[in-house]
Amino acid sequence: MEISNKLIKDALKNVYFISGTAYAGKSSVCKMLAEKYDMIHCEENYKFDDFLAQTTIKSHPNMNYFRTKKSWEEFVSRSKEEYKGWMDGTARETAEFEVLHLLSLPRDKKVIVDTNIPHDILKEISGYNNVAYMVATEEISTNEFFNREDSEKQFLLNVIKNSSNPEENMKKFRDSLLYINSQDVIDEYINTGYYVVKRSKIDEDINDKLELIEKHFLLDK
Repeated sequence: MEISNKLIKDALKNVYFISGTAYAGKSSVCKMLAEKYDMIHCEENYKFDDFLAQTTIKSHPNMNYFRTKKSWEEFVSRSKEEYKGWMDGTARETAEFEVLHLLSLPRDKKVIVDTNIPHDILKEISGYNNVAYMVATEEISTNEFFNREDSEKQFLLNVIKNSSNPEENMKKFRDSLLYINSQDVIDEYINTGYYVVKRSKIDEDINDKLELIEKHFLLDK
């Protein structure tokens, strides 16, 4: 028997979702909220390996991409359209598992989720004051990608540098980053009607973003 979205929305009243573009401060704000309000913290891509174990390549091709790719060079050399299609497809395939996991969590404790659940699904399962989008400018999202001491990002940088055509693959990868964090994508978030917090400069105070989000979530009441 299927559970209606109305029942899911009611069951997830204690769950707060943050989504958006890269380097907008999502991970930092989620962590800060979890610590300040003693919330269960579901970080980006949480439980993904557990979700993946319940899939097949045929049923969930995007989630299983890393099982089927020929090489890491293939990953960094895809076209921007292929990259965005994979990102969007993975988010949609993962959403059902994510929702089922959230439904299994205690309802007497608040939950903060760094999520990629698509807009249309969030609208069905969550309320206005439980969802916030954080977006950064195209320049910040793209230019800051390799500027952090993040092991995964530094690994990708080394893949590009050691690939058969480093300059071309760097251009392709940056084009993909710009494409998935473009103004058109930002406008999609804005046009959902949900609350949006913007990052226009790299040196903006993350505490200001935190205050805006906690007020929107009514956590300061």
